[in-house]
Amino acid sequence: MPKFDIAGHRKIWFLISLLVIIPGIICMCVRGFNFGIDFTGGTIMDLRFEQPVTLQGVRSSLAKYDLDGSTIQFAGAEAGIDASENVMIRTIDLEENQRKEVMASLTQDVGPYTVLREEKVGATIGGELITNAVLALVISWALIILYVAYRFEWRFGVSAVLALIHDIIIVMAVFSFTQRQIDSSFIAALLTIVGYSINDTIVIFDRIRENLKLHFRRGGDVNELVNRSIYQTLTRSLYTVFTVLFTTFALYWFGGETTKDFAFALLIGFAVGCYSSIFIASQLWIELRNRTEHRRSAVKPAAAE
Repeated sequence: MPKFDIAGHRKIWFLISLLVIIPGIICMCVRGFNFGIDFTGGTIMDLRFEQPVTLQGVRSSLAKYDLDGSTIQFAGAEAGIDASENVMIRTIDLEENQRKEVMASLTQDVGPYTVLREEKVGATIGGELITNAVLALVISWALIILYVAYRFEWRFGVSAVLALIHDIIIVMAVFSFTQRQIDSSFIAALLTIVGYSINDTIVIFDRIRENLKLHFRRGGDVNELVNRSIYQTLTRSLYTVFTVLFTTFALYWFGGETTKDFAFALLIGFAVGCYSSIFIASQLWIELRNRTEHRRSAVKPAAAE
């Protein structure tokens, strides 16, 4: 058996997670979240400047009105029009006077422009987005339990989903604590994290299943089985997480402002997903297995009597 007993120290891993999750839940209840206009509603402006501009220049002008957290991006090139001349701004709902001040500031700081589109987005779509996101997560978790229960056993499925919930709560807690903006891209990041984490977990579970028959035939215990399975897949897990973290960090560092929150969510989620696959999911399986086996052994003598 490997020198470091990962499975034997599972209570320590559970405690570490609880020390993050409990304050995180409290933070979510007290501070809440910084929802973007996808959820709260706001103003969308499509502008065509007479000269090419930079996104940083537009953002600096908006910063005068505390609007530097707005989503600003190039709207794409058209025939005869440079891509850096078309800019789309998505910001909070602006009153008429504030909107005029912002528009005048853009003209002064960045340059003259033509308004191609200006409209307000209601918050109703935000409620629908939250509902659909929660529904997508719940359905995915239910299908994961069914698939893993069919492919392995129900205890693997339940453990995998509990580990996924663990990952999602931590990512949401970090966003609540840092007050980073939550928009539709955050939902996409959560679903990406779920896909990554469950894939890493299934690799370990598959090795546990392969080792089950041979392991118990030799009289080994369940802790030794899980430790051996984790160490047999550890190199693959670490190579995978370091690869995705490097590429995601590059997206976060070199990408534009509009992708930073998305990349930040992925960075936290991939790291936590690797942790939960190694230290949480398989340890939850041990706990579920020990409890069910204990109940089964307690029922047999009672039935014999």
